[in-house]
Amino acid sequence: MSARRFTATAAVVALLGVAACTPADESKPTAAAGCERDKLALVTKGTLTIGTDKPAREPWFSSDDPSNGKGFESAVAHAVGGKLGFDRGDVTWRAVPVNNAIAPGGKKFDFYVNQVSISEEGREAVDFSSGYYEVRQAIIALKTNKIANAKTIADLRGAKLGAGSGFTSLDTITEEVGPSQDPAAFEKDDLARTALKNGQVDGIVVDLPTAFHITAAEVPEAKIVGQFAGSAGQPEQFGAVLGKGSALTSCVSKAVDGLKADGTLAKLEKQWLANAGAPVLQ
Repeated sequence: MSARRFTATAAVVALLGVAACTPADESKPTAAAGCERDKLALVTKGTLTIGTDKPAREPWFSSDDPSNGKGFESAVAHAVGGKLGFDRGDVTWRAVPVNNAIAPGGKKFDFYVNQVSISEEGREAVDFSSGYYEVRQAIIALKTNKIANAKTIADLRGAKLGAGSGFTSLDTITEEVGPSQDPAAFEKDDLARTALKNGQVDGIVVDLPTAFHITAAEVPEAKIVGQFAGSAGQPEQFGAVLGKGSALTSCVSKAVDGLKADGTLAKLEKQWLANAGAPVLQ
């Protein structure tokens, strides 16, 4: 799916056939001070409960099974768990719709990963961990469509574009493209893909790794037209979602920071999100 914004919000996966491998080091990492496993306030004692939406999509997950450690977010989540002292067998995954995950109130998970973009608006309802992935948005179109060979953002302004409702992708259309007609907002990303296939829209905007997966495996008759450079300010980042004021937020952030510092995040990104180049639309 595309990055979720608040109102919320998954390279080819030249690695579509990649062999199974462990999500992170097999070594036992040392938890940050105060974040030892027996000191954590968990939903279920002795078990780390991680939430994500269903279906859990490529390339963020694999085979709709977040527990297998395959796919970027599954691997990252298990690596975070490892930093907190949890083996894979001590982790339980819970299916939670994204709109429930990012709504105010109590949570049935310890943390949640599902391409949710960190935002100040979102912080009013939930906590975020440190960012674990910087993302750009991209536009894809059928190879036969009039915008398939667009070179600039101006070339897209007369097109009928679409994206998932509540996603940063929809914001990208309105804020970066400034189209001459209202974009189509789809309740589910499946509907956006179908609209693209059926020619109901000229193009759809999704995050770049998802664009590579769609064009490689789901809609091979489509191509990536280009990616958006994004604003000059803070880059868009995905973060784990936690309940507002969660006692776990700092520990999950420390775990993410540790994975960044030791090179694990870069290794997992290369493994699961190894994109070919995509032109930047100016």
